[in-house]
Amino acid sequence: MPRPNPRMITFTIDGRETQAPESSMLVDAAKHGDVEIPVFCYEPKLGGPVGACRMCLVEVEGIPKLQPGCATPVKDGMVVNTQSERVKEAQRGVVEFLLVNHPLDCPVCDKGGECPLQDISFGWGGGISRFVEPKRHFVKPVELSSKIAIDRERCILCYRCVRFSQDVSEDHQLVLLERGAHSYVATFDGHPYEAPFSGNIVELCPVGALTALPYRFKARPWDIEDAGTVCTLCPSQCNVTLTVRDEKVLRALARENPEVDDGWLCNRGRFVRDAIHGPQRVTEPMIRDGGVLRPTTWERALAEAAGALARAGEHSAALAGGGATNEEGFLLARILRERLGSPHIDSRPAGKLPLELHRALAEPSLQARVSDLEHAHAVLVLDCDPVRDMPIIDLRIRKGVRHKGVALAIASQEPGALDRRAAEVVRFAPGMGGVFAQALASALGDGAEVDRLAQQAGSDAQAVRSLATLLAGTGAQDAAGQEPREVAIVWGEALASGEHGAAGVQALLTIAQRLGLAETSGAGLLEVPAEANGRGLREAGVLPNAGPGLRPSPEPGMDARSIARALAGGDLTALQLLQCDPLVDGYDRELWAPALERATTVIAHASTLTEGIAEHANVVFPAESHAEKEGTVVHPDGRIQRLRPVIGREGQTRAGWLVLADLAAQLGLDLGVNTGPEVTEQLAEAVPFYAGLTLQEIGPKGVRWQDRDAARRLHAERVAG
Repeated sequence: MPRPNPRMITFTIDGRETQAPESSMLVDAAKHGDVEIPVFCYEPKLGGPVGACRMCLVEVEGIPKLQPGCATPVKDGMVVNTQSERVKEAQRGVVEFLLVNHPLDCPVCDKGGECPLQDISFGWGGGISRFVEPKRHFVKPVELSSKIAIDRERCILCYRCVRFSQDVSEDHQLVLLERGAHSYVATFDGHPYEAPFSGNIVELCPVGALTALPYRFKARPWDIEDAGTVCTLCPSQCNVTLTVRDEKVLRALARENPEVDDGWLCNRGRFVRDAIHGPQRVTEPMIRDGGVLRPTTWERALAEAAGALARAGEHSAALAGGGATNEEGFLLARILRERLGSPHIDSRPAGKLPLELHRALAEPSLQARVSDLEHAHAVLVLDCDPVRDMPIIDLRIRKGVRHKGVALAIASQEPGALDRRAAEVVRFAPGMGGVFAQALASALGDGAEVDRLAQQAGSDAQAVRSLATLLAGTGAQDAAGQEPREVAIVWGEALASGEHGAAGVQALLTIAQRLGLAETSGAGLLEVPAEANGRGLREAGVLPNAGPGLRPSPEPGMDARSIARALAGGDLTALQLLQCDPLVDGYDRELWAPALERATTVIAHASTLTEGIAEHANVVFPAESHAEKEGTVVHPDGRIQRLRPVIGREGQTRAGWLVLADLAAQLGLDLGVNTGPEVTEQLAEAVPFYAGLTLQEIGPKGVRWQDRDAARRLHAERVAG
């Protein structure tokens, strides 16, 4: 569906002519004229207005009664007054009414100092209350869940949290119980509010009614500093603002970037403290001594690691995990290929794909944006469960279905959270996503092989045909000459794994071709990689058959599965793990357990001491958390984003790129880098479609490399063969 392109109209607010998008609500339109209309219940991310708090009353010429600015669309020629005595009196009355039962908790409330109710009371309130009656009291706090508490007497019944639960996350757990003055927010039957996005209600709350238990009573606004970075705990790569006190991260808040996360966070990214400061955090280098990992000096750890790698030489291999930056993966690949003479490096648990398929999947014209998921005519979720694999796009898909009527189709191995919102749901057998994709490609073509392929995939042939009909609609261009049909396909990396992986990816490309995705704006493919920075590591050259920029590797190497077999068989002897543990990170555990057992040397760059590293690593270098990193990552839609260090590094932890540079120096290889930005510069020079990229260009919001002129180089090289 075409993205909205509203017409700009002119209206007058407080005697000033202002331009704003037609039909936008007055509270939003007023900002174009640098006028603030106070609100409590209104929040654009929650959908349409409800007009519950009446704080936004304004005077509109020609209408006798005051109007709620949050529910009044602006029209051309409208004259609005937000400063008349009628408006001020109404606003003072609303504030006074809200404070009738509001407790005097400001000295101890976590929201004190950053509370919208405080700000609006000072800015629009009367400064005095006529009420002397006792205030109402509730038991406080009540734990809504293991992470969230509610102080019910602070609640102003703005309805934001309930609307989020009902209309955004659609978990339907929060409700308003009772009526009138006795109303309060609760869960049905008092069950804990356990949901993957529940933490968002704390940030939505305009008062101190909802607080996060991990942050409660930890700091006040004048004690803290806020700094922005990117969460790399999953492929969503949400933009976050981390609250810091005494070099400790106390909480995570959403940092507005609609093209990435629409202003929401999942609970994993929001309640991040344990991942950064948890008891399993590695904060000093260690070596195995007497069968036990013991702390040591950086000098000895580097010397031990370099000596072991030098002895192994071309019999070395490496894996990079999604927590690694593009720069770290790039330097790791240089060490393997330039110094050790080994091409055996990988970042994909799924196994090797032909290089031509990697390049075809990266074709700029085939890339869907995250925001396309709410504007497309149809969205297909193929072989993944967004709420588990890339949570934030689950909310984006729900938004598209709810507000734009997007036709959602699900094709997966098992039931998922989005099934009940889907127009079509098709199942296939575990591990048969590639075959299912072939069946769907056939159904979109001549249909000759649908029955055979659907049966092989463990699916229903008629369901596959029905899915093809939903996606194709009346074709790429309907008979009435309307806009081309926009289809976005969200597919999981599992589709590209196993014996059917390559055929599945080829079928996916055929589906894209038959739906005309490359020729249609707002349509395309969006991969959900197995690792947070899976796409960035591939583009940086952390593949067995590709160097930086998806260029052919001079000597193809083994993929992750083959590396495991070679380690178990003794053909490889040394393994370097860059922020990954193949026993816990989605790799084949049965394949990797004997591999790690037989490996002569395992060198790990780890932020936490996981099972595999604790048992098998010979040398452990402490790695940074995402709150400490400097560098870049690539979002699944191709947006290059910048990580910025928010806190000082824990203990003896050093920058990841610096550890790799020091290790290379011990091996006799000068990588030619002295600062983090120099590594980024080297990477941009090595990757043709990053050419000329700078950290300044990336900025706080990131930049999609497909939108840059250099993106044409990938297409040109691919066409040239």
